[in-house]
Amino acid sequence: MRVTKYTHSCVRLERDGRVLVIDPGCWSEPRALTGADAVLVTHEHTDHVDVLRLAGLGVPVYAPAAAVIPRLDVIGVAAGEEFTAAGFRIRAVGGRHATIHGGKPDCANLGYVVDDVLYHPGDSLHLPGQPVETLLVPLQASWLKLTEAIDFVNAVAPQRTIGIHDGQLNERGLSSINGWLAEETDAGYRYLAPGGQL
Repeated sequence: MRVTKYTHSCVRLERDGRVLVIDPGCWSEPRALTGADAVLVTHEHTDHVDVLRLAGLGVPVYAPAAAVIPRLDVIGVAAGEEFTAAGFRIRAVGGRHATIHGGKPDCANLGYVVDDVLYHPGDSLHLPGQPVETLLVPLQASWLKLTEAIDFVNAVAPQRTIGIHDGQLNERGLSSINGWLAEETDAGYRYLAPGGQL
């Protein structure tokens, strides 16, 4: 499986000529969707779902059944559900977005385990409930403390960890976060700049 990271939380997975894109939001590059066969959306926030781009794409878009995404036809998914998208086996986990402040936002959020090897948690630190080879870890958010991200990586204990959810970081902040994750985890942490691949 080839993994290409795009800006913020968007990743593109390719295998056997099939393309699955997760969380192509308003900050991600349009080229992430070129040739896509299906899209997974973790939740309704625009940094994870660009409705205008997806509405005209003409491929299946999977999202939490409880998500409110006007003007976009989606296939609703629930936590615990297993399905196939673009030839990849998917298991949805989690259920709710992490709390920012005072209980808000409180929206549906699903993480996706892909082919039992890669986990994208969306805007949560919900454990995948199984071993995974590759973990995509959020680096910065109004709902996140770095110590929580470190604990999340150590709890999942993947073979490799790739940073995502980085669209609001400047170079100094990114360097600091990358250093802490590399030093405080034993999970093959690395940062991929937009367009970087595994």
